[in-house]
Amino acid sequence: MKYRILLVEDDEMMVEILKRNLGKWGYLVREITDFQNVMEELDSFEPQLVLMDISLPFYNGYYWCQEIRKVSRVPVIFLSSSGDDMNLVMAINLGADDFVAKPFRMEVLTAKIQAVLRRTYTFGNTIPDVLSHKGITLNLDSQMLSYGDRKLELGKNEFGILKTLMEHPGKIVERSELMRNLWETESFIDDNTLTVNVTRLRKKLEEIGLSGYICTKKGVGYYVEEA
Repeated sequence: MKYRILLVEDDEMMVEILKRNLGKWGYLVREITDFQNVMEELDSFEPQLVLMDISLPFYNGYYWCQEIRKVSRVPVIFLSSSGDDMNLVMAINLGADDFVAKPFRMEVLTAKIQAVLRRTYTFGNTIPDVLSHKGITLNLDSQMLSYGDRKLELGKNEFGILKTLMEHPGKIVERSELMRNLWETESFIDDNTLTVNVTRLRKKLEEIGLSGYICTKKGVGYYVEEA
């Protein structure tokens, strides 16, 4: 799985540098363009980490860190040209997980990002609660699918089918395997039951602009293309 990073930075040159370099490491990066609506972007993108400058238009990074902490425990790393101890202490007290002073080397920032992600999602035994693939985010707790600004609530079987396919992008998942995953058996399940559920899921996906997302290997099973 690729970790998603929300970038809250108003320096366009810095944004491009970070996106290019973090992309090379396999991270999915989305930058904020509307600095009055940071929380809306947080909600729609559901990042695993936030990189945030302190000096921002409208409200500073301290304000947004406090707002984030009201609703989420997502790790926050501050980026700031003000690298004095007072800023560092304030950032940590307001809920930030780390602080990187500008200018910085990308190797240092990347190491800090990796350390925070390991601490949050590995050492703490907290696995990411979302799957991401080709712009789609599937929340494993709420069974809610997000695509751009569209959200889709899935039924139990629809969620189970999509989760299995997204966990194996590019791989054909046989019908029998899907049936076992959904109903823990294939012995007493009419094969048409799976077809009905896949058809219903496809119809829902089409309604939010995801026509053709689930592919069929005739007589074998289903798959989603690799990212």
